[in-house]
Amino acid sequence: MPLVALILAVVVHFLPSDLYELCIYHRQQIEQGQWWRIISGHFAHTNLNHLLLNLAGLVMLWALHGDHYQHRSFSLVFLISAVTCSLGIYLWTPEMTQYVGLSGVLHGVFVWGAIKDIEKGWRSGYLLLIGVWAKIAWEQVSGASADVEQLINAKVAIDAHLFGALGGVVAVLLLTLRSKLAPRLSPSE
Repeated sequence: MPLVALILAVVVHFLPSDLYELCIYHRQQIEQGQWWRIISGHFAHTNLNHLLLNLAGLVMLWALHGDHYQHRSFSLVFLISAVTCSLGIYLWTPEMTQYVGLSGVLHGVFVWGAIKDIEKGWRSGYLLLIGVWAKIAWEQVSGASADVEQLINAKVAIDAHLFGALGGVVAVLLLTLRSKLAPRLSPSE
């Protein structure tokens, strides 16, 4: 599934401009019923540097936590993180009228992967979890790196990182609840 996300991001980046524009998270268009932008905006990027940075992050996460990635679980975590990120931006960052990029979702996948590491008894999961939340807190206080903003030719959406990471927590909670309820919901033999 990470490969599918990677391919979708590349395809969206190279779409003709009129089709590419249909993919961008755009608050006004979402309010007019173009709900797909809540998901598709995460596959659009400001420029090639932005795309390559996000794809490198995706590949890094795949290498770090790939043993946790089953098709269904990765897809659900990705989707929950994307929706949580987009809704967070919509509800709590109204000044952000447009958003593109995978970084919010990647933060959610990172949080989920770190928690899966912890569940397996790997102490490194705690370090990863503390590290990602420290990075997010630092960004909320100090802002984003000016170098990264120059590289991607846009303001870094640090709130997307926060909301995406919260999406990772939501995914863990929902998937845990689902796994605990599943045996109770299955028919008896």
